[in-house]
Amino acid sequence: MSVEIDLTVPLPRFALRVEAALPAGVTAVMGPSGAGKTSLLEAIAGLRPRATGRIAVHHATLLDSARGVALPPEKRRVGYVPQDAGLFPHLSVVENVRFGARADRAAVDAAIDTLELGPLLERRPRTLSGGERQRAALARALATRPRLLLLDEPLAALDVRLRDRVLPWLLRVRAAWSLPCLYVTHNVGEAFAAAEHLLVLRDGRVEVAGDPRALLGAPALAAEAEAGLENLLPGRVVSHDEAGGVTRVRTEAGLDVAVTLAPERPPGAAVTLAIRAEDVLVAAGEVAGLSARNAYAGRVTALERTGVDVTLRCVLDAGGVEVLARITPAAVASLGLRQGGAVWLAVKSHSIRLM
Repeated sequence: MSVEIDLTVPLPRFALRVEAALPAGVTAVMGPSGAGKTSLLEAIAGLRPRATGRIAVHHATLLDSARGVALPPEKRRVGYVPQDAGLFPHLSVVENVRFGARADRAAVDAAIDTLELGPLLERRPRTLSGGERQRAALARALATRPRLLLLDEPLAALDVRLRDRVLPWLLRVRAAWSLPCLYVTHNVGEAFAAAEHLLVLRDGRVEVAGDPRALLGAPALAAEAEAGLENLLPGRVVSHDEAGGVTRVRTEAGLDVAVTLAPERPPGAAVTLAIRAEDVLVAAGEVAGLSARNAYAGRVTALERTGVDVTLRCVLDAGGVEVLARITPAAVASLGLRQGGAVWLAVKSHSIRLM
């Protein structure tokens, strides 16, 4: 399912103008504050009555001003999760999830199962953590069987610990529900992990659009990329080595990774590995004699200037996994790194967060 947008929305500072054909899957929407990201989502959801133009999801038309079509929000079958979750405080979690589901018990059960809300069903929103509230809000949106999912910075209000808990749920929803989704975020790492397409807005206009990784070096992403990049690799726990102090994880691409011992994650448990680009050690020759437990051979596919540093896009020989590494321009020169050249990457087990 694709999403077609040809939209004009009058706003106080400017008229938001977005024309885009978005592919199936997740599209990350980025840009500076005030660029029109939230207004775009609100217009698609039907919450901006002055919006004009055309919005279509697959063959379903939500808005077509030329033909006099403007479906009200409740008729659009659009799941919208705002940044503050927007749960009804007087309802329990299960009552919130059921709201708007029109007695579709199968959809409610599937949403609860996907986000593992079973232990929380009778609790009220005020008793939940920020991460639990976001999971409940996401389940409520899914339970309506939406044709399109809109997520407005669902992790922005969470601290790093809670963000690490919620992001894997978002990845699980992407895999299990196969919904077209617009995902507003300020985090380039989240965009790379969750999205197949990227839309960057500035002052109410589309500044750049395309594959997130192909746009890494674009000026439109410079500030966000400089703020931090992460590699996010889904996988499963294989085993624990208590004597060695490590837990072994195998990624979906078959890459074996050693992380700090995490006995609370049983073998077979689904996890996501988070590795900051600046924590990846880079060598021009084979790595030996390091304390880092994870060392892999690969090749450089691109070198992108991101702020004061250079971000390397590398593909590992093992499993074809793509890894981002950030180093200084001086290090690039001294190592003689070039596109297509061989490279060795190493990561300490303590530098990998288990999500």
